[in-house]
Amino acid sequence: MKIAWLFPGQGAQEVGMGKALAEVSAAARGAFARADAALGEPISRLCFEGPMEALTQTSNTQPAIVATSCAVAAALIEHLPNLEPPLYAAGHSLGEYSALVAAGALEIEDAVRLCRIRGSAMQEAVPAGEGAMAALIALDQEVVLAICAEAARGEVVAPANYNGPGQIVIAGHAGAVARAGELAVARGGKAIPLKVSAPFHCALMRPAAERLRPELERTQLMPLAFPVIANVDATPNADPERVRSLLLRQIDGTVQWMRTIERMAEDGVTHALEIGPGKVLAGLVKRITKQIKVLSVSDMAGIERVSAFLSEA
Repeated sequence: MKIAWLFPGQGAQEVGMGKALAEVSAAARGAFARADAALGEPISRLCFEGPMEALTQTSNTQPAIVATSCAVAAALIEHLPNLEPPLYAAGHSLGEYSALVAAGALEIEDAVRLCRIRGSAMQEAVPAGEGAMAALIALDQEVVLAICAEAARGEVVAPANYNGPGQIVIAGHAGAVARAGELAVARGGKAIPLKVSAPFHCALMRPAAERLRPELERTQLMPLAFPVIANVDATPNADPERVRSLLLRQIDGTVQWMRTIERMAEDGVTHALEIGPGKVLAGLVKRITKQIKVLSVSDMAGIERVSAFLSEA
């Protein structure tokens, strides 16, 4: 079967995520326990009980989403031990860490530890108020690139996420992002400011990449059971030696999500499982291609639908 596993990124978090699953799945409880031990604090309690204000702090959000996604994946394998591996896996931004855990390249302990450092480093790379992000709607890639070039005026503003047709997120200095938004509206598009704590996936994140570099260099990487399509170049990678550089480039590089899904479709993927909290990725895939059907799996009810869903493939 040509299926894919997709893992969500920041923005998918919600209070209560993973709680019901952990109550009925020993594998999910085990994944949360490993994450808690690695961080030296109960990230599981933050996932289950909040408060939302703490859960949305980037240094918490990133390990919390990875822990939850890995718990869902563990419960999925527990419930369906003969489940065939996917042709590809991919994760949106920090979801790439969850995908690498699923592929066996990273241990969950290392993934949550790295994402705690990654989240803190990205938060601290730009002083509060100096950066911004916005979603530009109904404009194609060439127009957005031209808008960013015109709006920069010596500052940074660039595409951060190619999420789907007519939906491109930009990031950079707050003034440049605001100017780009005005230009987008003047060209017939829309600009939606995003409530984020930092301008992710742009050149302003370079200090965060440098902070994460030594941590990645100390992390053991293992062979991948299946390829993970990297955010930064939208190509499948099965070489553990390339993982570090791909994760580093991802921090200040553009998330090529649209191209990732297009690559899956080109290679014959017809069904995908969105493994982790929320249904954001299912919505994005639907905008990109009609070829790939997505089942969002975040609890036991979703897991129990997987066999029937994949039988279609």
